[in-house]
Amino acid sequence: MGRILIVSTSASMMDSHKTGLWFEEFAAPYNLFKEAGHHVTVASIDGGDVPIDRASMVKEILPKFQEARKALHKTTPIAEVDLKSFDAVYFPGGHGAVVDFPNNPFIKDVVDSVLKKKGVVGSVCHGPAAFVGLEIDGKPFVQGRQINGFTDEEEKSTGLMDKVPFLLESSLKKEGAIFLKSSPGDEFAVIDGNVVTGQNPASSEAVAKLMIAKLAVV
Repeated sequence: MGRILIVSTSASMMDSHKTGLWFEEFAAPYNLFKEAGHHVTVASIDGGDVPIDRASMVKEILPKFQEARKALHKTTPIAEVDLKSFDAVYFPGGHGAVVDFPNNPFIKDVVDSVLKKKGVVGSVCHGPAAFVGLEIDGKPFVQGRQINGFTDEEEKSTGLMDKVPFLLESSLKKEGAIFLKSSPGDEFAVIDGNVVTGQNPASSEAVAKLMIAKLAVV
């Protein structure tokens, strides 16, 4: 079985808007990874208790995610993780990701390490903010890759256009991504080599299942 690192945002504010991790995007893959027998390590950008977007804490989904909820307490700072020890890395979203994921050197290190081991890199919704400004071997990570994530149209529907520091779809396209997408809110996941990306919270399980399938053959 593989070793999977999940990296969460630590940002609780976006401009003046309270935000954080979108809980289901973490919890659903966490459960699937564990059920598949993988060893899961949870880290965050700054460590400690992960801020969770209150809008994502829907009562009916909480019972099956109790273990996942506990895993978000006292997380290890990404700077203190042995980033070369993992077979896969997964970046869940939430608007906090657009605040502290881009241009992060530790994210670069773990993505680079996983790819050199022919491991799997996954993300969902705003999680691909981890790829904004990310260069591997001197070129944008997303350049020429089929990539997916929270679309500009979906962002407009949140009513937070005046709060987000950038539009994810537009930013990834500027860096050369081949951005594929489905209708707003629909489950949609893309796999390009060893990179798996999903469009929105509804795509979280699809991303995890593709990552698990890919790990079975790498």
